[in-house]
Amino acid sequence: METEKAPELQELAQDFREALRHSVYLVRRLDADGDLSAAQLSTLKMLLDDGVRVGEIARNLGVKVPSATEQIIKLERAGLARREADPEDSRAVRVVLTAEGRDAVESANRRRNAVMANILETLTDDDRRALAAALPIIEKINSTLQN
Repeated sequence: METEKAPELQELAQDFREALRHSVYLVRRLDADGDLSAAQLSTLKMLLDDGVRVGEIARNLGVKVPSATEQIIKLERAGLARREADPEDSRAVRVVLTAEGRDAVESANRRRNAVMANILETLTDDDRRALAAALPIIEKINSTLQN
């Protein structure tokens, strides 16, 4: 029985990955006129809670630590983020949002949500309900990356 499902699961995995890839492209274009690049905004969003260590930022962006550090330096120069000692480990540094960084994220979110709402408006009510029903499943899949 397990082998019968494997080709179906492989096909679903491929289709899902392709849909996600195209969705990433769409999200990157949502705020093309904004002041921040998609990578910068992604980095800032990671910092929304209590900040994040540089290694975790690199892992989440899928880049090496030096590349993430370059991104952080740019955000620091723009006054959007700052590095500070990690309260849980005095040897470590975490990156946190400044008030200006939080404002930049909120502004970009408003612009992106407006663009996405316009796109979703073109869908049928049934399509929007199906999308809403799929969101918890997508979140469940996303949560596996956080473990």
